[in-house]
Amino acid sequence: MNDAIGAPGKGISRRKFLAATGGTGLFAMAGCTTTTEPTVNQVDMGGNTAKLLPDLPTTSKPEVVDLDERDHEVTLKPVKATHHMHPLESMNGPISLPVTWAFAADDGEPSVPGPILRCTEGAELKITLDNTDAPHPHTLHFHGVRKSWENDGVPTTTGITVMPGEKHTYTIPANVAGTHLYHCHYQTPMHMDMGMFGVLRVDPEGYEEADKEYFMTVKEWDTRLSRQYAGEDVQYNLSDRMGDAFTINGKSAPRTLHPEDGSPIIVESGDTVRIHWVNAGFMSHPMHIHNHRFKVVEKDGSPYPEEMQLLQDVINIAPAERYTIEFEADADPGIYLMHCHKVNHIRNGDSYPGGMLGGIVYTDAMQSDIFAKLMEYAGYEA
Repeated sequence: MNDAIGAPGKGISRRKFLAATGGTGLFAMAGCTTTTEPTVNQVDMGGNTAKLLPDLPTTSKPEVVDLDERDHEVTLKPVKATHHMHPLESMNGPISLPVTWAFAADDGEPSVPGPILRCTEGAELKITLDNTDAPHPHTLHFHGVRKSWENDGVPTTTGITVMPGEKHTYTIPANVAGTHLYHCHYQTPMHMDMGMFGVLRVDPEGYEEADKEYFMTVKEWDTRLSRQYAGEDVQYNLSDRMGDAFTINGKSAPRTLHPEDGSPIIVESGDTVRIHWVNAGFMSHPMHIHNHRFKVVEKDGSPYPEEMQLLQDVINIAPAERYTIEFEADADPGIYLMHCHKVNHIRNGDSYPGGMLGGIVYTDAMQSDIFAKLMEYAGYEA
């Protein structure tokens, strides 16, 4: 065994080890008492948080970072930002997270989900977590790929926590082709509910993209956590977590249909369409596409044999699962919904529709009055 990744304490400061086991961190920095045991205590922000919060930047749409063009190196930086799931009053908006911990890649804009990191199989990735300006400890954990112990990103089992003011570089081999999830693994449920997750896509050698290719990350949120960090008089309790907002790529309908801020699937008749689904939430989401039948071609980095690629129109995506689906744009050219079929997830507050709902839009239908009305709801004026 490599001594550098052996028992906690070897080459690791006692302060880092205590942080890794829960002796400091989110609760301690929020003014709560913590122990070295895992905890589900609710967050207590100390009463004057709203006065301490400066004006925050707003998140942008997640960018696709081509790591093959960056010598397979990137820096991810947590940025405190405001995230608008749907900024308008249409369909029971606006819906916002007043405080998130978004990720930004290098000098890019912060986003929720974080940047989509894309590369070709066989590369060795150097991913630096820059926690210089963040007030909380963080780590990075990557699903799917096979990596060394010390690069697993779990503080309690590696002894490595990236404390405020510090940087740490993870070496991540791109040795499993497929679509993978990454997220902070420090106080995981709360840090993910604060927005710290994203997608790693490893393309196999010789990969040929479809005519249209999309990444779709679904998530439900308990907005009380963000609102409490912003100073609102609400209580978040992990043991009583509730989903009260529902998003595709961080947006709630109708903002999901916005061509620039959202992620509508825009097709022409005859297109081959490939969607990489990722569930970054804590609930399962059965995703259904209207009037099209798709086949599953990949799950968690494993290609499906052709005999398993049955045509279907709904697939249940459990937490952290990833599916790649493929279909032909062969329906009557129009506008078709794509949504979670736990239909209470298609809402904004207590108003239906909204939430985890997107759409497939044929270009032939984009001159219709119906499309114009949808764009009005979504806030797109072009």
